[in-house]
Amino acid sequence: MQTLWRILAGLIVALILLTLVGPFLVPVPPLAGLQPPEQLADPDSRFVEVNGLRLHYKLMGSGRPLILLLHGFGANTSSWRKVMGPLAELGTVVAYDRPGFGLTERPLGDDLRAWPGPNPYSADAQADQAVALIQALGFEQAILVGNSAGGTVAMHTYLRHPAVVQGLVFVDAAIYTGGGAPGWIKPLLRTPQMRRLGPLVSRSLAAQGDRLLELAWHDPGRITPEDITAYRKATQVEGWDRALWEFTLASSDLRLAARVGEVRVPALVVTGDDDRIVPTEESIRLAQELPDAGLVVIPACGHVPQEECPVPFVDALRPFLGRFR
Repeated sequence: MQTLWRILAGLIVALILLTLVGPFLVPVPPLAGLQPPEQLADPDSRFVEVNGLRLHYKLMGSGRPLILLLHGFGANTSSWRKVMGPLAELGTVVAYDRPGFGLTERPLGDDLRAWPGPNPYSADAQADQAVALIQALGFEQAILVGNSAGGTVAMHTYLRHPAVVQGLVFVDAAIYTGGGAPGWIKPLLRTPQMRRLGPLVSRSLAAQGDRLLELAWHDPGRITPEDITAYRKATQVEGWDRALWEFTLASSDLRLAARVGEVRVPALVVTGDDDRIVPTEESIRLAQELPDAGLVVIPACGHVPQEECPVPFVDALRPFLGRFR
């Protein structure tokens, strides 16, 4: 019996050591060919510092209102490239890369630990960044147009800074769905072991990018090589995998569903009728629960109507945005 217990104790010790030490033995090879954001910038790219963060954005049009476009998880400014021109007929249109995506600065390591103020990847910081960008562009207010997780940021920005938001457009917005990893697992994700393995998790997620893109479209046959290239561009930026993990660690459930009724500005809800990421029924519910909202359901369209169905998308927004001219 004592021999059995010695064997069992040995196995337990071995398991503990494997759990504590094993992750540090897993190789995390450096990625080749990564470049600084500026070297991947397009001719129309712009950069501005807001709240200490070097933010990448694009601008079209002039005058008021300011229409601020917020992309979803895994996307970037290119998500709006098919609609910025038409929307620019109605005012100043700005699309920017949220931290952790696109060509916006990605604080890491000592820079992140010494960051003044809220974690730049956190929801509060992202709301504050949106407001700081509005002000840096010389405006006092803006209409926020948010797709998917960008809709989450739009709602949180309004609740945090209501005086800055003239109107809200929720495009297949993640208000009832999402919120990041459950709170109970966050301490595990922040351990040194998981921080080491985190970049591998990010790389694994990126490897599924084409499949996730197909899931976001009603008809994947409409996806062009240009669409695929635009999404892959973010994985060419230095530190993208570590930054995506930091973004994951900073995410949280904002419990926005309980606060939908607090919105006191005009809103528009736009959704594809075949959204397999944020179910169409959730967008319909959002339009019903908002105090002052219209609803447009675009037929034969998925989670990213601004990319898959740009013409009906712009047609849906045009009357709403015209109210603010």
